[in-house]
Amino acid sequence: MVEIKTDASLDAMRAAGRVVAQALTAVREAAAVGSTLRALDETARAVLREAGAGSPFLDYHPDWAPTPFPAVICTSVNDAIVHGVPDGYRLHDGDLVSIDCGAALDGWVGDAAISFTVGRARPDDVRLIDTANEALEAGIAAAVVGNRIGDIAHAIGRVCRGAGYGIPDGFGGHGVGRTMHEDPGVPNEGRPGRGMPLRHGMVLAIEPMLIGSGTDQHFTAHDGWTIRTLDSSRASHAEHTVAITDEGPRILTAL
Repeated sequence: MVEIKTDASLDAMRAAGRVVAQALTAVREAAAVGSTLRALDETARAVLREAGAGSPFLDYHPDWAPTPFPAVICTSVNDAIVHGVPDGYRLHDGDLVSIDCGAALDGWVGDAAISFTVGRARPDDVRLIDTANEALEAGIAAAVVGNRIGDIAHAIGRVCRGAGYGIPDGFGGHGVGRTMHEDPGVPNEGRPGRGMPLRHGMVLAIEPMLIGSGTDQHFTAHDGWTIRTLDSSRASHAEHTVAITDEGPRILTAL
């Protein structure tokens, strides 16, 4: 069931989304050669704590996961697409890092992700990250009243495929509200004019995920959480929580 939010609820979700943006900004600033992923998680925890916000990630335990998630951010490095668990890994020069973060504030959730490089960036990584951001922008631009879920999916997929990148099977965006994952699902590839109509008050997490080699294949690592590319190629992830409004898309997880 899709919950249609009131304008007051959208404002409350904006407050939660702003905390997410602040946490992602702080993590990116803290990420440097030699930083541990666990330290980046501590940075995000401090931002959430200062804002009086909780984490929808911490202790999240879907049916497919072997254990509850132990952190407030996902840290996916190089060939990790999503759901990377922060640990003692120290970032190396040239690493491609994707950070996914959520915040729960006053009963509402925000969810967003960024990708960036540490130290000297590889040109191929820069293009991969830029394309993920371009795909996110295209998906947001299609998130207007009168369009359908398929229009968002098509916009994302056209950018990704047009650049020669893969799209991991079975992963995409979702509704957001009182909880982190709500209806409807938002695929990263699809046919325009298909799917649920978009209405004022719907809130969606739009999140392109790209695989640099062009393959769509992936696997779950031994930790039961991290999703990696099958061929060890690099991946990128970009995400915003977006409200559908009569005035156009409203990004709730911007600074």
